[in-house]
Amino acid sequence: MNVDEAGLVFTDPKAYADLARFHASCALLRREAPVHRVEAPNYNPFWAITKYDDVMDIERAPDRWINEPRPALGPKAADDTRADGGLPIRSLVQMDAPDHTAYRRISVEWFKPRSIARLNERAAELAKRSVDHMADLGGSCDFLTDVALNYPLYIILSLLGLPEEDFPRMLKLTQELFGSTDPELKRPDKDALMAALTDFFEYFQGLIDDRRAHPRDDLASVIANAEVNGAPIGVLEAVGYYVIIATAGHDTTSSAIAGGMHALLEHPEQLAILQGDNTAVPTAVDEMIRWVSPVKQFMRTATEDSIVRGVPIAAGESVLLSYPSANRDEDIFDRPDVFDVRRDPNRHVGFGFGAHYCLGTHLARMEAKAFYDELMPRLKSIELDGTPSYMQSIFVGGPKHLPVRYEFR
Repeated sequence: MNVDEAGLVFTDPKAYADLARFHASCALLRREAPVHRVEAPNYNPFWAITKYDDVMDIERAPDRWINEPRPALGPKAADDTRADGGLPIRSLVQMDAPDHTAYRRISVEWFKPRSIARLNERAAELAKRSVDHMADLGGSCDFLTDVALNYPLYIILSLLGLPEEDFPRMLKLTQELFGSTDPELKRPDKDALMAALTDFFEYFQGLIDDRRAHPRDDLASVIANAEVNGAPIGVLEAVGYYVIIATAGHDTTSSAIAGGMHALLEHPEQLAILQGDNTAVPTAVDEMIRWVSPVKQFMRTATEDSIVRGVPIAAGESVLLSYPSANRDEDIFDRPDVFDVRRDPNRHVGFGFGAHYCLGTHLARMEAKAFYDELMPRLKSIELDGTPSYMQSIFVGGPKHLPVRYEFR
C-alpha cells in the first residue's frame, strides 16, 4: 500500500478489526509520513499523527490544540450535528479549559489512588465471582462476552451507585454506543449513535432527578448535586459525566482484559510467566493496555498556525492522535511488536496524557490486576477454541469475541 491508502485506515471501522492491516498501515506512516493529511469520502480532512513524540507534544499544549469543535473523529454528518448543538450530552471529552478544569474537579477525588483503594476488596470479590463463573462454564466460553465484559461493568456501576438490575441495560447501551459502526453490535436505528445517546440521556436524566431528591453516598449523587462556578451542574453536562464514566469506565477495561488474554494466547511463553509469577501482573497489565490501546484516537484542533515534525498545520485544522500507533513507535519502545509482560519502563499513552489524562487510570489498573491475580493461579491451561474477532470501531474498541478452551487446577 502507499501512504494515502494507509491513512484511510483511520476512517475505516473494518481496519480496526483487522489488526495486521491496521498496524502495518501505521508502521508505514511512521516511517514515511508521520504527519499525514487524510482526505476520505464522507469525512472532513484531518492530519494523522502517528509518532509518540508528536502525540505527546500536542497533548502537552492544550491551549494550542483544543478539543472543540472536533474531539473525536467521526463522519461529516457527526461533525455537523456537534456543530449545531444537536448532541443530547456534553462530556469532559468535548470540553476545554476553563470548563474542563471545573467539571473534572467534580469527581477527581473519587479516582485518586487513596480513594480507589477503598474498592480493592470489592474488586477482589468481583474478580473471584467472574473467575468462578468461568470455571462453572465447563471448560469453554467466549472470554469476552462471558467473562471480561461484566466484571469491570459491575465495579464502575457500583461506584456510581446504580442498581444491579440495570447493569444489563447499561452493557447493551455501551456496546451500541461504541459499536455503532459494527454490523453485529449496532442497533437497527438509522442513526445508531444518536439513538444510543438518546437512550442514555433518558436513563440518566431519571438518575439525576432521583439523586437530587434522595442523595446517597455514591458518585452519582456527587455529580447530580455538583455546582460549577456557583451554579448547579447542567443536565447535559451531568448526563455527559454519567455516560463517560459508565461507558469508558468499563468498556476500555474489558477490552484491555480480553485483548490481554488474546495476547497471552498468542505468546504462550508470556502466559507461562504469569502463571508462575504473580508479581509480574502489574507490568503485564500495562503491557496489555499498550498492546490493545482500547481508545483508538482523539482529535485536537489548532488554535494557531503550527508546525509538527516540519509539516505546517494551519489554525482551524484538526489532527488525529493515534494512540495504537504511538504505542508501537519503534523510537520509543524496544521491540514494540513483541508482547512482553515484564516490559519496564512502559511509557505507553493508552490513558492519554496531559490535561485530558484518563480519570479512571488507577481504577482500570486495579481492576485488571485484581482479575489476573485471581485467574492466573487457578488456570492450568488455556487455548483458543475458534477464531477471535474485533470490533469495527474507529473510536473505542477491542475484542468482540474470544472463544477459548481451558482447564482449571
